[in-house]
Amino acid sequence: MTGNDWQLVGFSARMAVSSTLLILPFGVALAWLLARRDWPGKTFVETFVSLPLVLPPVVTGLVLLELFGKRGPLGHWLHAQLGLDVVFTWKAVVLALGVMALPLLVRAARTAIEEVNPALEQIARTLGASEWRVFYTVTLPLARRGIFAGVLLAFARALGEFGATIMVAGNIPGRTTTLPVAIYSDVQAGDDAHAWTLAGISTVIAFLALWLGEKLSRRRQ
Repeated sequence: MTGNDWQLVGFSARMAVSSTLLILPFGVALAWLLARRDWPGKTFVETFVSLPLVLPPVVTGLVLLELFGKRGPLGHWLHAQLGLDVVFTWKAVVLALGVMALPLLVRAARTAIEEVNPALEQIARTLGASEWRVFYTVTLPLARRGIFAGVLLAFARALGEFGATIMVAGNIPGRTTTLPVAIYSDVQAGDDAHAWTLAGISTVIAFLALWLGEKLSRRRQ
């Protein structure tokens, strides 16, 4: 392991953590809506959120590239109004990782919320608690293990993301290169030994995240 390798691991971990924290509030809120409410278009939203799980990641990356490029509707607005460029920056890395990890977080959080007994929430309402207070004091504490397991799954997914990332962020050393992208570059360059070193690091980190998530899920059960 060289200094550059440690920087690469640190950058990839920071991007994975950042993307997971970015999607956490939205993912938990969406999971609650899917678990506790019926509303028009619910099936469409469920399907749309799950699309990144079945679409080729490069397709998701292509969509993000079209949306957030300087000529895209969102990218043009961000550049004109806020002076922000997303594509081929670290922001694009966080965006791609977050989009690809969101379905796993929502699924795990939704399952955890559905396992909370609705009668307990209703008791809190009869005592005068608002919906927000019911969620914050009853639902969230009881579902916290499942939600945290979803966070770990999302982190592991973000850490291993390749296709969407390379489409929307590219491979700029020191700026957008993540572990999977570096492994691909090493294989392309014929440096299989270094590629295997990085692959081993990725495997260890992902294994630990999945192991902890599974342990939390079993304790919840």
